[in-house]
Amino acid sequence: QVHLVESGGGLVQAGGSLRLSCAASGRTFSSYRMGWFRQAPGKEREFVATISQSGGSTFYADPVKGRFTISRDNAKNTVYLQMNSLKPEDTAVYYCAVARRPWGIDPADFASWGQGTQVTVSS
Repeated sequence: QVHLVESGGGLVQAGGSLRLSCAASGRTFSSYRMGWFRQAPGKEREFVATISQSGGSTFYADPVKGRFTISRDNAKNTVYLQMNSLKPEDTAVYYCAVARRPWGIDPADFASWGQGTQVTVSS
């Protein structure tokens, strides 16, 4: 089982940027498709982005397309989420997760969730 630890969250003004990191344990990190999700207070967990095992394929939710970039460094067992042009509606706890299936963007398609990192965007 892969253990995940997110970091990089914080408080930022609208229009600003943050880079989230997700460090994974284990020697098989490069075998897994990875994803980022977020959950705002009172809302369900929602998909943000996913990246293939090699990093050659990515897919984004419409609200973040063009502003967020997912990437990974398999040598460092780490997946990143670069967030630019942040908006107050991006405020949420952000989670990374390991995919349990070759495709799918529902939370049920992922396992081994991290503890999350808080992102707060002020207007």
